Amino acid sequence: MLILPKLQSLPNSFPVEGAVRIELVEGIPIFRASRMILERIDVLLEKQQQLLLNAEEEKELDLYEEIDDYLSLVNRTVRNMYLNQHKSAL
Repeated sequence: MLILPKLQSLPNSFPVEGAVRIELVEGIPIFRASRMILERIDVLLEKQQQLLLNAEEEKELDLYEEIDDYLSLVNRTVRNMYLNQHKSAL
């Protein structure tokens, strides 16, 4: 049985709608951050390279990293389930 990690919180800037988009890759749905989220992450990363982020921005960036890890896990799980299901059918 797969146990998914629990997210503790979302960044304050995380929109309730439009934060995640779904793409089909070889017929498998893949969940990705929306362009709006990617732009916010880019702003934070750029600022981090030039200056120090304040504590709130650092926490926000950490939370986005946690969300990215979570989406990666979900995507791998869905892909592996699909591949295992296909192997069983053969």
